[in-house]
Amino acid sequence: MESPQHALLETQLKTLRLPTFLRYYRQLALEAAQAQHSYERYLLALTEQELAQRESNRQQQCIRAARFPMLKELADFDFSAVPSLNKARILDLAQGQYVQRREPLLLVGNPGLGKTHVAIGLALTACRQGYRVRFYNAAALVSELLQAQTEHRLPRLLQYTLKQQLLVLDELGFIPFSPTGAQLLFQWCSTLYERVALIVTTNLRFADWTQVFGDERLTAALLDRLTHHAHILEFTGESYRFRQRLQHEASGGALG
Repeated sequence: MESPQHALLETQLKTLRLPTFLRYYRQLALEAAQAQHSYERYLLALTEQELAQRESNRQQQCIRAARFPMLKELADFDFSAVPSLNKARILDLAQGQYVQRREPLLLVGNPGLGKTHVAIGLALTACRQGYRVRFYNAAALVSELLQAQTEHRLPRLLQYTLKQQLLVLDELGFIPFSPTGAQLLFQWCSTLYERVALIVTTNLRFADWTQVFGDERLTAALLDRLTHHAHILEFTGESYRFRQRLQHEASGGALG
């Protein structure tokens, strides 16, 4: 039967919003008694558990707020499949200085080479470092911007993006934009310029961006902003997804 002291302690721990204290105080008290630890060491162990849990909760909240379509770790990326990519440079970027300096990262190359994987891996690392992050698919963002303009809440949406510290714009170039959509995306990028770090993935060479934005002057102005202070990472080679499929079919054929 639970003692009145335990019941009172647990009520007070709930009032103080110390859920990890509540979860572990009995277990750690038993371990401390068996090891003959001091009261101070027992209290230190409890506070360490509480702080570790709060940091874990903060990271998970940041990751959920980023709205990644999937979670991809840099540690799982096969750098040997993309020899043109400098692994040391990617790992250096993962330290997060580009976020502090509000610099763009442009990941350029053919489909199937892992640009989205690297972008999510870097952004996921930034979440764990305490940065506010938001992921967007380029076509979905333009649709959201168009809707916000129609509903007279575009300034509010732009203010929301300015509250972030890192934004990811994925798959720029797969779908051409309408003139209004292109102008809104230009406005969005211009608003972020030197104020929020931005990761862009695209399968288009810079010379081909006019195909997406339509207007040469607008495209030139956008590239001028995006490439200023930018880290440009080129992904060259054959799609490793395609290579894996060929290898699978080859092995299947050999087995057959």
